[in-house]
Amino acid sequence: MTYMQFQLGKHSRKVSWRQRLLSLLTLALGWGVAIPSTLAAETVTIRLGPFQQSVAIADLEKFAKTGKLPSGLEVLSSMLTPEVRGLLTKRLEVNPAFADKFVDELVRSPGGREFISSIGGVIPGSTAESIKATLNFALRQANGFNALSFLRAYPGENITVDATKAVSLAVYFNPNNLQSQAFGLLLERDLAAETSIPFKAAFDPAALGSQAVQQQTIILNDRQRNRTIPVDIYSSQGNAENPLVVLSHGFGGNRRFLSYLARHLASYGLTVAAVEHPGSNANAVGTSDTQNLAQLLKASEFIDRPKDVSFTLNELAKLNTQPGQLQGKLNTEKVTVIGHSLGGYTALALVGGEVDLEELRKFCKDSLNIGEAPGDWLQCAAASLPERKLRLQDQRIKSAIALNPLVGNLFGKKGLTQVSKPVLILTGTEDALTPALKHQIEPFTQLRGEKYLLTAIGGTHLSISDPIYPTSAATSIVKERIGEETKSLRQLTQGVSLAFIKQLTPEAKIYQPFLTPAYAQSQSTAQLPLRLVSELPASIKRWLEPVDK
Repeated sequence: MTYMQFQLGKHSRKVSWRQRLLSLLTLALGWGVAIPSTLAAETVTIRLGPFQQSVAIADLEKFAKTGKLPSGLEVLSSMLTPEVRGLLTKRLEVNPAFADKFVDELVRSPGGREFISSIGGVIPGSTAESIKATLNFALRQANGFNALSFLRAYPGENITVDATKAVSLAVYFNPNNLQSQAFGLLLERDLAAETSIPFKAAFDPAALGSQAVQQQTIILNDRQRNRTIPVDIYSSQGNAENPLVVLSHGFGGNRRFLSYLARHLASYGLTVAAVEHPGSNANAVGTSDTQNLAQLLKASEFIDRPKDVSFTLNELAKLNTQPGQLQGKLNTEKVTVIGHSLGGYTALALVGGEVDLEELRKFCKDSLNIGEAPGDWLQCAAASLPERKLRLQDQRIKSAIALNPLVGNLFGKKGLTQVSKPVLILTGTEDALTPALKHQIEPFTQLRGEKYLLTAIGGTHLSISDPIYPTSAATSIVKERIGEETKSLRQLTQGVSLAFIKQLTPEAKIYQPFLTPAYAQSQSTAQLPLRLVSELPASIKRWLEPVDK
């Protein structure tokens, strides 16, 4: 999903207030180095009901680092929990050059004005102008935007803060993402391979295959739905019995997002069809000038995307019988769908997941708040659909790979229990857009068929993207780990995806060793630990249990 890549530079496109709000949602009240300023606040007066206490901001910084409460603030120990401290120790880096642009767009949007108003409730006596000026100054700092740097940047020697409202605002800011990050160290340890014997194999499925790859583009027209669907076909001299692979990009992406993976699979004799979804590609998002998220992404897109794939299979089935380069290479009766982000939702819906619109509507009405991740906001675009449930399964889909899928509440608590076919899910523990726990790890536990969870400790939402894809040069509000530093993840994805798809062929046994924890760990680096499991250990499952259990 690339919808958070709204550029704030000179060449940025116009975005709606909803988009700006989604961008703003990523600005957690996290931790960074204090801003030196002789004109900024040095102390903060904390109010909690009748209790009022002044404390040096430097002491709060020490608390964030050490966990030790400053003298006089022990009364707040029940509120200044490890979870709150965890929020304070999280820093977001924002390009200081775009501070003016960001704040200017923010204050022109209804959602932005609402956010500034909510901060005003935290700081009694503040004005919208003082908050805007403080945001602007804090965002300019090269060491990152955070709650304490905001306090430092506030004009005057002292700033008064309503503790109840401040902690509430902090705790509700994207808790799923913060929890996923804290979860990362546990995943790295408990998902590690049990054997210390180095992984050895007769060949490397991550290396380029021997087949020469040809690429061509076809344009399909679905007149019934008035949709023009471009499809890139990657093919070679493979076995006609091999499964067909279909790629589905994320929101605001296009059919080239995973072109490196398409070429890799085709070099092993698989035919790959990369579909572009006209209602949620880069063009559709870039030309939108709406004030409503449900119009930015039409609710019908949650139905049309799976239908795009089914329509493509219908058309490819016809091409498969006609003379030409593709004749006999399009096995549309045995298909693996690979989708990223919103494309991951598409893949899960096609492989049998049941969309639970009733549960989604309840979440969007009762629980959606400024603290939720951008993916949680985006999913609510589907809430206006009139149905109770959606069944979009295509029986030709025999397995699915969901890379950083947008799941959230779309399938409810039981919708993915309907999936009995093989599924592989990729998650990144620092994915701020579709946080790991809520969007990938908890959904993984619902699956009832053969399943695999590939975890990138420290991976982000776009870590899987093609190195030459434009996102690598985009200025993004959310810091992404992409390019050379995630090369090991892309290589592992190539090897694991090939091995997973080959399970539908007579070569299944040959490729099975590459679907093991040992293989994934052999591709790990110290900077990006990689793990692969088919079942979560009990220690991890306990984290996923509801608090009231």
